[in-house]
Amino acid sequence: MLPPTDLDGLSHADLKSLVLKLLEEAAELRRTVAAQRDEIARLKGGPGRPNIKPSGMDKATEPRPPPPTGSEPRQKGGKTSKLSIHEERTVTVAAPPQGSRFKGYTNFVMQDLVIRSHVVNFRRERWQKPDGDMMTAPLPAGISGHFGPELRRFVLAQYHQGQMTVPRLLAQLLAFGIVISKRQLVRLLIAGQDGFLAENREVLRAGLSSAAWVTVDEPRMASARRSATHTLSGLAPRLRRAASISSTCYVPATAITSSIPRRWITCVNARCPPR
Repeated sequence: MLPPTDLDGLSHADLKSLVLKLLEEAAELRRTVAAQRDEIARLKGGPGRPNIKPSGMDKATEPRPPPPTGSEPRQKGGKTSKLSIHEERTVTVAAPPQGSRFKGYTNFVMQDLVIRSHVVNFRRERWQKPDGDMMTAPLPAGISGHFGPELRRFVLAQYHQGQMTVPRLLAQLLAFGIVISKRQLVRLLIAGQDGFLAENREVLRAGLSSAAWVTVDEPRMASARRSATHTLSGLAPRLRRAASISSTCYVPATAITSSIPRRWITCVNARCPPR
């Protein structure tokens, strides 16, 4: 495309049309150069441009094709049968026309979510013993502190599974009507986790006892050393027998490999065959 001789004499519409044509030509030149580079790389034996598949999000935005004519509609699964009905409400017709006959009900199931604060005041009995001491009724099982187990479960799930930060979790609880401070929230996330720690230890202990071999890192150094000590106790009789064969030539040596000590019999004389 040859540029016009006088650009100042062109109108705004002509300049806009000229710019669009130049952009189209530039894009076409880029595609041509990319294709030529791929061809040159192929002829030289190098790898060509990778074939990157388009994202599936584009397909999700496109409307689904209509079902073919003559095919039966797909039967939907019974989702309502999997639900537990917590409440039933009867909706009546305000003023049915005169002469109408009642034909029963039709069901319409709705799922909803109720999130609200639930405050419980435990009125604990107090009794005075004959000796003058006071006896107070204990709290129900599972109650520890002024925050219930369901609130603790929700906080742990939102923080660990929902990846929520402490400020956002605090704002959410305050919006629900829970009176709690940031220090109390952090205490809920940190304190009282001995049960999870004990479960983690039991899982680790079961894995170490049943695994054929273990890759050891720094946090599990002590467990690996205990396993190595147990293994070496079975090798001790063989080491003593090997040392008794040639006690003057062979001496025990020790090496550390992957934080697990291993012992064998090595020779101090280079002419002796390896054991």
